[in-house]
Amino acid sequence: MKRATSGRDIIVPVGHRGLSATLDVPADAAGLILFAHGSGSSRHSPRNRYVASVLQEAGFATLLMDLLTLDEERLDAHTGHLRFDIDLLADRLVSATDWLERHADVSGLPVGYFGASTGAAAALVAAARRPRAIRAVVSRGGRPDLAGNSLASVHAATLLIVGGADRPVIALNQQAFKEIAAIEKRLEIVPGASHLFEERGALEAVAVLARDWFARHFVSAPMCA
Repeated sequence: MKRATSGRDIIVPVGHRGLSATLDVPADAAGLILFAHGSGSSRHSPRNRYVASVLQEAGFATLLMDLLTLDEERLDAHTGHLRFDIDLLADRLVSATDWLERHADVSGLPVGYFGASTGAAAALVAAARRPRAIRAVVSRGGRPDLAGNSLASVHAATLLIVGGADRPVIALNQQAFKEIAAIEKRLEIVPGASHLFEERGALEAVAVLARDWFARHFVSAPMCA
């Protein structure tokens, strides 16, 4: 039986750095979902924290992690270039995944990624690099197109969620969807929702879609050989 952990702040070692994160582990968790933030966001993102709370209520462990150090966040606030360094973000997500496989509270759990904006591209690249470890990926208002050639190596069940009013991002997701190799994949458009899903009921719809996707594929998806 896995021990319950509620909102514990931890440091995830990534190379010579430590990245701040918040780990929630319900008792007898059914899986672990790592959140990949993007576009200048952090583990304090209210939208991702809301989605995480819905997943926790459904019995999933969640890790909301800063993919940049404090110094890097300050630099990125001025330049904006690190949030688009998909390889850097994916490297850190992979390192966190590898570390969590040895973490007593969550070791042995099926693992998935929830990515937003540029974090979605990082999640897909990381999933391509760890095909045996990652069962499912969900993208919210993401830029999966930025994952580039890695899309052809993504075999984890992938759900792309886009707002119906976010037309430029819809087109980018439609093109990326065609390139994702996964047999189990879906593009879901939330009617009337903008890029940040700020409209009434929009973020709730995202959370339910993500919850159901992880629940389905953590149970049924085989590990990649």
